[in-house]
Amino acid sequence: MTTGIVFDIKEFAVHDGPGIRTTVFMKGCPLKCTWCHNPEGQSSNPQVIRSPSGERIAGEVWTPEDLARRLNQQADILKSNEGGVTFSGGEPLLQSEFVSETIDLLDHLHILLDTSGYGSQADFLRLLDRSDLVYFDLKLIDPVQHLHYTGCRNEPILANLQILGGSGIPFVIRVPLVPGVTDSDANLEGIANTILGFPGLQRVELLPYNRAAGAKYDYLGMQFLPDYDEESPLNINSRIFEQMGVEVKVT
Repeated sequence: MTTGIVFDIKEFAVHDGPGIRTTVFMKGCPLKCTWCHNPEGQSSNPQVIRSPSGERIAGEVWTPEDLARRLNQQADILKSNEGGVTFSGGEPLLQSEFVSETIDLLDHLHILLDTSGYGSQADFLRLLDRSDLVYFDLKLIDPVQHLHYTGCRNEPILANLQILGGSGIPFVIRVPLVPGVTDSDANLEGIANTILGFPGLQRVELLPYNRAAGAKYDYLGMQFLPDYDEESPLNINSRIFEQMGVEVKVT
């Protein structure tokens, strides 16, 4: 029996895609970004979170049938508000079989895949074929920097991006702006040049750095060790994309 592990289900979400949505956060991620805002999504195993509001377990095992039943209970509300279901993480590609089986059991709901793009082409295609919209994170174009700051090479990400670009499925590129790391003009220009001309590209979203994210690490018994200056001024240079005719939004 296929099972998956989920660390959160957020209902009535309005920032995870069009309309009102339910967002399923899959547990486990191959990337270990030094600025990760969801550290509870990194490990594939359940973890105890001890915060001022109490103690809880991040990570629950589901079957596709049980998760689909939960999501289908909200189908009428989601459809009437032009929403759907978003699969995020962590990284959904790590649990592509479980996610795909769950999607196949849903009641014709709009599906958004929120992914880093890191995974095998087979896993990416399996979920891409079942998605109506993709949020694709691009962090660093330079392979040396990408390996340093995320712990993984970016070749699989860029390969899956090419598949996405040729698929005709609409997608949004999301760039987390980390001061002195991802927000350089050189990196933003590299991203712009990489995605230019893809017919399914709807827009680029620039996501300013969130300095409050580090508190989560203490709650998990993890260490937050950024090797960059969190206080550095952020370079939000949307003009790089605008000059290339790419719609850009700062969220």
